[in-house]
Amino acid sequence: MQRVFGTICGLGIGLAGGAWAQSTPVVVVELFTSQGCSACPPADGQLAELADDPRVIALALHVDYWDYIGWKDRFGQPAFTQRQKAYARAAGSRMLYTPQFIIDGSERVEGNQPDRVRSLVRAHTAAVSSPQLTLDRMGEAVTIKAPAAALAAPVTVQVVRYHPSMTIDIETGENAGRTIAYRNIVTSWQTLQDWTGEEPLEMTVPATGEDEFVVILQEPGPGSIVAAAQLN
Repeated sequence: MQRVFGTICGLGIGLAGGAWAQSTPVVVVELFTSQGCSACPPADGQLAELADDPRVIALALHVDYWDYIGWKDRFGQPAFTQRQKAYARAAGSRMLYTPQFIIDGSERVEGNQPDRVRSLVRAHTAAVSSPQLTLDRMGEAVTIKAPAAALAAPVTVQVVRYHPSMTIDIETGENAGRTIAYRNIVTSWQTLQDWTGEEPLEMTVPATGEDEFVVILQEPGPGSIVAAAQLN
């Protein structure tokens, strides 16, 4: 069952050195999901398929507003609920949906619509034209670089960390008795600074721990994602 929330809450692996990545046309797909939502497992499965596509950076953001139903999502974070609310506000919507896909920050897909998600991923892959974003890791730090670029609007530089996979036995709630394998589980999402594109971008940030490392350049709102890269 798809559960819709309205306005009650405001709106309805570490390397020694040398690892690098340069942006090629990739599409960022965010999935807002929850272990407590019975409609979410098919969407979780589609995200797992997308995670194996080299054209896609697939990210699972587990929200916390299902926790009260009877199962606390161990991956859920209030910050991810707030990000989904920000997307809703930017779209002029008063509702939150789980599952919900956001493609490149600009396309919303509510519920399980696998054909529509695949179609949008294909369309965005064909349309990608972005600044060349380069990541270079030395020890426990990553240098982020991009040449000067003509941007439609300033963008925010964001670092996303995620855990590649984990299998959970769900004991209570709507998915009680199910064992579900999750992919690309976001553990943190950090905004670093704004970038206008007028000057080259270069900054070095900490990269401790073993979680995967992604950088996203996104228009405010949150709006369209103009570039993304992931360390290999």
